[in-house]
Amino acid sequence: MTGAEVLLRTLVAHGVEVCFANPGTSEMHFVAALDRVPAMRGVLCLFEGVCSGAADGYARMAGKPAATLLHLGPGLANGLANFHNARKARTPIVSLIGEHSTRHLAYDAPLTADIATFAAAVSPEIHRLESAAAIGPTAARVIAAASRYPGRIAHLIIPADFSWSPGGPLGEFTPPEPPPRPVVPQLGGAGNWGLLLGGQTARGRGLSLAARLAAAGWRVFLDRNAARVEMGRGGFQPERIAYFPGPAQAQLAGLTDLVLLEAKAPVSFFGYPDEASYLAPADCRVHELATPEQDGLAALEALAGHLPPASWEDVPPATPPPPGPLTLDALGQAIAALLPPNAILSDEMVSSGPPVLAALRHAPRFDYLPVTGGSIGQGLPVAIGAAIACPDRKVVVLEGDGSALYTPQSWWTMARENLDIVTVIFANRRYQILDIEMRRTGANGFGERASAMVDISTPPLDFVKLAEGLGVPAVRVETAEAFAAQFGAAMRRRGPCVIEAVL
Repeated sequence: MTGAEVLLRTLVAHGVEVCFANPGTSEMHFVAALDRVPAMRGVLCLFEGVCSGAADGYARMAGKPAATLLHLGPGLANGLANFHNARKARTPIVSLIGEHSTRHLAYDAPLTADIATFAAAVSPEIHRLESAAAIGPTAARVIAAASRYPGRIAHLIIPADFSWSPGGPLGEFTPPEPPPRPVVPQLGGAGNWGLLLGGQTARGRGLSLAARLAAAGWRVFLDRNAARVEMGRGGFQPERIAYFPGPAQAQLAGLTDLVLLEAKAPVSFFGYPDEASYLAPADCRVHELATPEQDGLAALEALAGHLPPASWEDVPPATPPPPGPLTLDALGQAIAALLPPNAILSDEMVSSGPPVLAALRHAPRFDYLPVTGGSIGQGLPVAIGAAIACPDRKVVVLEGDGSALYTPQSWWTMARENLDIVTVIFANRRYQILDIEMRRTGANGFGERASAMVDISTPPLDFVKLAEGLGVPAVRVETAEAFAAQFGAAMRRRGPCVIEAVL
């Protein structure tokens, strides 16, 4: 077997069965080996940022790593923005990066780059293959590194001649140890206690246990950067920490103690003049009960398992909006009313998010995948990975029009793979978040030239033509009733589609 085939068979043997790829010359032997290893699903993406984002979405939902295959240093560089989000999400990804053949490296060819330096920006786990015979064992070490709780990106740099040369044995490794269980001290008592949920505590059993503490008087919050959150009616729904410092500080006001479970103490996204970066009250004691690398669920069991099961006041189901203009409130109401149970939502609404998310509290239970690292261009690719990981679940992307233009190539992959993904474009024809940030930073640049830098209405964007040109059927709507009709129809049929909602 060639080294490339040994690599593929090692990946598959250890549960890495999907590879999101944008290959080049140095990866052609890997591509050719796909015909000999049919258990590996190769998913072609037209841009490397789609590969890295799709692998992130896949692992968030599947609970195990996918692989990415990128071409040399520039290919990795194109994928770094969504690898950044995956790093913040603590997502397990096996990152395969082709390199020039070892003989060719001496000539500093045009595509020669310091791949390891690029890779170090998103992970310290950088493995360079030293021989074709070592490809199996090295790949096994990379899989083990990626899979260590809670997950990380692990890179394998593969010189091309090691792919075409005879490979050695398949790699083997012992599955990673479960996350360490922290020692849980006795907490509670006098004071105003808060709990911040992240990691695995933000869904399932974690929310049920947190509800017990809420019934006992604790204030419970969700880390806004948690990679996967369970939301919607029919379950306990803690407050999610707000985006801007003022509202977040108001949420946390009065706390004397804040307990962290697989989460970090809350800070603002940006620093603003005359506003705090650290959001908890200055005199609040912070207790890190479980680090992101520890078993937060076990810590929560120790903290709340002795308490009686709790009930909470559920919210009523949403109803479709009345006829009228298409507002954010109407969009949120329609989505909440028509979303099927057990859907997956990939959120990149940016400035449009707060009213829609408020309405989604009334939707049937769903999994929510936010942008974890603030790097735009994640929403569409993450949906690809989620749909491949969970082919029987409806996936919905809630996408700003500005952010959709970072990775529109995703639609081609959705069409090629016939993925059950509905994209809703929030078309306000402006980088609306920057209008808000212009005021918050004190720049106050609202002259003609400054305004033009956040305006995307001239020339007018046509998402219907763009999506259709990439193989996905699309429609434009401008009223609440038209959106409800189109979104409801999309929920009832399978396959990709785009709804451009003009606000």
